[in-house]
Amino acid sequence: MALLSVFTPVLAVVLCLVIGFVLVKSWDTETTSTSPGKSKGATKGEKRPWVDQDLQDDTEITAKEDDDDADEGWGDSTEEENLTQLPYSPQRYPEETMLQRSKEFYTLMNQRRSVRFISPEPVPREVIDNVIHTAGTAPSGAHTEPWTFIVVSDPDIKHQIRLIVEEEEEMNYRQRMGEKWVQDLAKLRTNWIKEYLDVAPYLILIFKQTYGILPNGKKKTHYYNEISVSISCGILLAALQNAGLVTVTSTPLNCGPKLRLLLKRPANEKLLMLLPVGYPASDATVPDLKRKHLDDILVHV
Repeated sequence: MALLSVFTPVLAVVLCLVIGFVLVKSWDTETTSTSPGKSKGATKGEKRPWVDQDLQDDTEITAKEDDDDADEGWGDSTEEENLTQLPYSPQRYPEETMLQRSKEFYTLMNQRRSVRFISPEPVPREVIDNVIHTAGTAPSGAHTEPWTFIVVSDPDIKHQIRLIVEEEEEMNYRQRMGEKWVQDLAKLRTNWIKEYLDVAPYLILIFKQTYGILPNGKKKTHYYNEISVSISCGILLAALQNAGLVTVTSTPLNCGPKLRLLLKRPANEKLLMLLPVGYPASDATVPDLKRKHLDDILVHV
């Protein structure tokens, strides 16, 4: 009993240390799990899950360009607090017409393919303007419309874009992507050579605006900016198909920072997608791919 009484204080101290260590580890784990993808540019203070948990671009920017650590840099727009509500009565079609239109649109979109062989033949600029105007009709979080479409037709700029993309893509194929990813792409016969970036009459680079700038200079939250811009890209692809043009969806890994600087875009814009656009080349080919059957993608509840 005397021995036990001597060790009782020691055991109590050890037990307290163990409990304290467990609590600290639990706190660290909770903090890490609630801050996915957080970088040095993450904002302190109020959590904004529609921004912080969005798919993040790893573009490195200087503190001078983007000081996200200052909460006072964010503002709220009160210019449109009371939007007028207008009557909405779109054209309603008879069921037979609805069925016909839906089938025709499916047939049109089912012909869409990713085409890497693009003709240098000129495309009317007004057509490009119209398809981008159409992409701008996409819905967006709180109607922030967080997209910028950069259309490049200058041959020198297109070639600089190609050099940047091919340099990074070669490293992607050789080092970053991994053996399985490269093997999965082998059947499509793709590699880091992107001749279409020089040949296509237009390159459309779609940037997401991670935040906006209010008239008073403060930052405006762009809710779910990546999802909003991705929807806009889908509408853009449909508009291109409708106009008889082709493209290949390109998400150039690790190219965003250099392309943003080349095109002199502000720090709040991050590259999301690059589309070479034009007519298909006369000798264009595409892989013989099959799309999933409706039963494989549709669930009625």
